[in-house]
Amino acid sequence: MSSDQRFFDFLKERIGLDVTSVGPAIIERAVRQRSVASQALSADEYWRTLQGSRDEQQALIEAVIVPETWFFRYPESFATLAKLASRRLAEINNMRALRILSLPCSTGEEPYSIAMALLDAGFKPHQFKVEGMDVSPLSVEKARRALYGKNSFRGQDIAFRDRHFIAENECYRLSPRVLDQVRLQVGNLLDPALLANEPSYDFVFCRNLLIYFDLPTQKQVFEVLKRLTHVDGVLFIGPAEGSLLGRLGMRSIGIPQSFAFSRHSAAEPEPLPVFAPAPLPLSQPQPQPLRNVPPPALGKRPFTRVERPVQAEKPGHADAAQLLANIAALANEGKSAEARAACDRYLRSHEPVAQVFYWLGLLSDVAGSVLEAQGYYRKALYLEPQHPDALMHLAALLQSQGDTAGARRLQERAARSERAADSERKR
Repeated sequence: MSSDQRFFDFLKERIGLDVTSVGPAIIERAVRQRSVASQALSADEYWRTLQGSRDEQQALIEAVIVPETWFFRYPESFATLAKLASRRLAEINNMRALRILSLPCSTGEEPYSIAMALLDAGFKPHQFKVEGMDVSPLSVEKARRALYGKNSFRGQDIAFRDRHFIAENECYRLSPRVLDQVRLQVGNLLDPALLANEPSYDFVFCRNLLIYFDLPTQKQVFEVLKRLTHVDGVLFIGPAEGSLLGRLGMRSIGIPQSFAFSRHSAAEPEPLPVFAPAPLPLSQPQPQPLRNVPPPALGKRPFTRVERPVQAEKPGHADAAQLLANIAALANEGKSAEARAACDRYLRSHEPVAQVFYWLGLLSDVAGSVLEAQGYYRKALYLEPQHPDALMHLAALLQSQGDTAGARRLQERAARSERAADSERKR
């Protein structure tokens, strides 16, 4: 079933997924899983099953879109939202509730984080309403259940859990006070009529989705997002999407690590730095963030990643693992300067490893230092030529600079690495 263009085209048409953004291995794996589940004996048989069953079509989409998110991911975005929301209420003289949209909302962590952030900032329930939307009915249903395991609570600051959740066996149930602020529904951003009869939103969160579309689809989706966002509103995106929005006429509001953009008033769009779209630490080049370390700033990854452990350090460097863990923790909390300093300490006291240069590249990306980031990614690849995340992040930078051929070569290398890893795991 490998490399069957029919399945790539199906996913492109239904959810806009550009196979070159994730590599074919991820889609091929999902097709194999669904083929086995549906007891198809060949690619042709599974294709016929897929064409004749809406349920199977959705099942294949669900197999590709494996949600991975957590509460208060990119904390600065929520702090920025609270400041902007207060200002926005004053602008409209408190004449109506603020309207906030989160899409794709995955399993609910983002829209509920929005509601918790505003309630904790002193907003009254009547002053704002949050809507969450996702293409996956399964994700929306889980969000409505609002029962979360420990994996949804990451980082050191999880005091909000005591304020807004009730322990229930090994999980945590969200309080009705927060639930009442959020409405969830199924919807597809590729639908040009999405929410066409709804008023525009003061704030829209759409993070780390555009990077998985080709340019025509990005422009199509951006037009929908622009229509949904009030002319005086703010669009929160993922770090990898800054350059795209700059080219399409949006500008950063200038608050570091908030990844918040507004309409551009100038005649020419303002060029913006490109940020890498993956979390820390490393994993295989599938676009779902890892469980233990998100990037210093970076939304919901709609596709699964397979976690890859950090390479073992040489004997005699007992503190190396602790230093690496410290870098991960600092990055997870959005403390970019401290994480960079920890990388420097590692390189002064230990032999260089690809993982540290990858982190330095990602931190440079987040800071907008594109050329510096490229240099670090290339150093990581010098030490580990098949380092998957360095390959994918460097590919993203090359793509944003118009080097499509170079980006494709790196993506193909990452895909080959993934297939080799799959073969190794099956032995």
